Amino acid sequence: MASGFFAILDDITALMDDVAVSTKIATRKTAGILGDDLAVNAEKATGFLASRELPVLWAITKGSFVNKLIIVPIALLLNAFFPAAIKIILILGGLYLAYEGVEKIIEYFFHRPKEGHEVIEEVQQDDSAAEATKIKSAITTDFILSIEIVIIALGSVADKTLTTQIATVSAVALLATIGVYGIVALIVRMDDTGYKLIKHSNNKGFLSALGTLLVKSLPVIIRILAVVGTIALLLVAGGIFAHNIDYFHHFLPEVPATLKELGIGIVAGLLAVLLLTGIKKAWSLVKK
Repeated sequence: MASGFFAILDDITALMDDVAVSTKIATRKTAGILGDDLAVNAEKATGFLASRELPVLWAITKGSFVNKLIIVPIALLLNAFFPAAIKIILILGGLYLAYEGVEKIIEYFFHRPKEGHEVIEEVQQDDSAAEATKIKSAITTDFILSIEIVIIALGSVADKTLTTQIATVSAVALLATIGVYGIVALIVRMDDTGYKLIKHSNNKGFLSALGTLLVKSLPVIIRILAVVGTIALLLVAGGIFAHNIDYFHHFLPEVPATLKELGIGIVAGLLAVLLLTGIKKAWSLVKK
C-alpha cells in the first residue's frame, strides 16, 4: 500500500517536472506576443483620472481572466476535434487587430483633439459610459491576443499528453494575465509613487530626484506605449496572416519578416476600415 502511494507521488512529480519544462518552453515562444500584449494593454489602461486607474485596470484584468477561462477549454477541444477551426479564428482575430491598429492611426492624423480640448477630454474620461467603452475595447483586444498566446502555447506541447497540455496551457494563460497586468499596474501608478517620494523627502535629496523622474517619465512612457501598442497590433495581425495563410507566408521572401508583417497588417487594416465604413454608410442610407 505504501509502495503504491509513493508510486503515485513519483508520477505526480514526473508530471510536474514535465509541465514545468513545457511551460518554460511555451512561455519563451509566446514572449513576443506577451510583449505586444503589455504594450497594447498599458496604452489602453491609461488616460483616466488617477482615482479611476486601478479600478479600470482591475476590471480589465478580471475580463482577461474570463477570456482565458473561455479560450483555454475551447482551444483544447478544437485542437482535439476540429483543428482547422483554430486557423479560421486566428485569421478573424488578426483582421480585428489590424482594423483597430489602422483605426488608431487614422484617428491620430485626422481626428486629433485640439490642444485646448485636452482638459475637457480628461474630465470626460471619468464619465462612466466612456470608461465602460474603453474597458470593453481593452477586454476585446485582450481576447484576440489571448487566443494567439494560447494557440502558440498549445502548439509547443502538441506532442505531449492531454494532461500536460491542459496544465501547460493553463499555466501560461495564468502567467500571461498576472505578468502583463502586474507590470501595467506599476506603469500607471508611477506618477503617484513619484509624488509620494517627493513628499516623503520634503523635496530634497535622492528620493526627491527619483520621484521627479518618475512623475516626468510617465507621460513620455504613455506616449511611447501608445505608438508601440499600435505597431504591436499591426505586427501581431500581420504575423497571424503570414503564419496561417500560405500566400502571405511566401510573399516577398526577400523582405525582412517584421517589415512584411507590418505591411500586411496595415493593408489588412485599411481594407477592414474601408469595408466597415462602407457598410455603415450603406446601412445609414437604408435606414433613411
